[in-house]
Amino acid sequence: MFHFPNVPLETPKVHFLKAKPAPSPANLPQEGIVLGVNKFRGQDTVVRLSPEDRRRHLYVVGQTGTGKTTFLRELIRQDIAAGRGVGVIDPHGDLAEATLSLVPKSRADDVVYFDPADMERPMGLNMLEWKLSVQKDFAVQEMIAIFMKLFPPEVIGPMFEHNMRNAMLTLMADQQNPGTIVEIPRIFTDESYVKALLQKVEDPMVRAFWEKEMAKTTEFHKSEMLGYLISKVGRFVENEMMRNILGQPRSGFDLRAVMDEGKIFIANLSKGRVGEVNGSLLGLILVSKMQMAAMTRADMPEEQRKDFYLYVDEFQNFTTDSIATILSEARKYRLNMTLAHQFIAQLPDTIRESVFGNVGSLVSFRVGPKDAEFLVKQFAPVFDEQDLVNVDNFHAYIRILVRGKVERPFNIQIMPPSKGDMLLADQLRELSRQRFGRQKQTVVSEIMERSRLAAPAAPEQTFVPGERNR
Repeated sequence: MFHFPNVPLETPKVHFLKAKPAPSPANLPQEGIVLGVNKFRGQDTVVRLSPEDRRRHLYVVGQTGTGKTTFLRELIRQDIAAGRGVGVIDPHGDLAEATLSLVPKSRADDVVYFDPADMERPMGLNMLEWKLSVQKDFAVQEMIAIFMKLFPPEVIGPMFEHNMRNAMLTLMADQQNPGTIVEIPRIFTDESYVKALLQKVEDPMVRAFWEKEMAKTTEFHKSEMLGYLISKVGRFVENEMMRNILGQPRSGFDLRAVMDEGKIFIANLSKGRVGEVNGSLLGLILVSKMQMAAMTRADMPEEQRKDFYLYVDEFQNFTTDSIATILSEARKYRLNMTLAHQFIAQLPDTIRESVFGNVGSLVSFRVGPKDAEFLVKQFAPVFDEQDLVNVDNFHAYIRILVRGKVERPFNIQIMPPSKGDMLLADQLRELSRQRFGRQKQTVVSEIMERSRLAAPAAPEQTFVPGERNR
């Protein structure tokens, strides 16, 4: 005799089904990246996502420890093994280290490993460099948006934006020798420096800012304004690690070349080694420069643009409101994004609407009750809130595009992690730092010269017997 178990049943050791399965669609693609295996009624089906559908981006959400990082790691491994261009921005460091260990020896020359914590050979990263004039306004606007994200809105006012915009446009006037964020304090204190920069400035509004507006500003108000700017920029300029990275006029790597040549870019922005605010600033700049690089691909026919796959873990730390532009337009330029994080409350309203309004495929590992209330709209009527909060580790519910059309949600079990080669990873790290980094002493000397921060030489002292040395 038997009967079907129900919730009030008090008989011990009865196994209940915590989260129900569902069959995968019959029309799944036979080629593309493997997401996992759908197990349903004794039948295993390999689930793939085609390159065309990946261009509509992939969104991954799940609590810590549910298998999210393992899932990303396996996708990255497949892309690298297939010879594709890959970018990884990791705020924890584990995914970056794992990615490095998965690179085969045949692709050693493709690796660019950006590690800000390597202070002996810092790689330059300058948001104010540009190739096309249209990039200048975008870079300035993104830089201001970055400061607005890093600092409370009430301390970033219209005057800050006005002064910063003109300062950055002035520093960007010389395309061959662009300025950096490190020079912003100097531009408000050194009149001769401003006059030298104005020789390259063609924008009449920027010239008027210095020749009319600033010329009539009293020293008292200048000092007040300088203090206000320094309080925002100074925390990065005064940090030796950040200064040696942001103070180099030329970035150590060309992200457009990374994308066009299908290279492997890995950014290890570990909060424990870099600091949370420093890591956020660098990640925000990297994502913005990726977008700038992608949009410059308009100068080549679409069929010649190589697909570049950018993975951003904890992406809410590295995106501004322009994420809507990236998700809607970067597809045309073959910048295909995989965005991952832990829970939806981390996303501001504008970014959340951009993500769920533009992302084509969605993967949900186990989430909390509040996230389940929101996500159930994406997975109904197949799965309910109880399924979303009870799915096992290394299992997920997915709703993907198949040939551009949304299919019914179903479950997958993700692939086990592949073992990496840590010895080769150390060699790749050293090769990258030698190719793209620069000697610390050289960088420091150049920054001191550009910023005029070098201390004046002390006068020679003469020792007179019997007298105190003066």
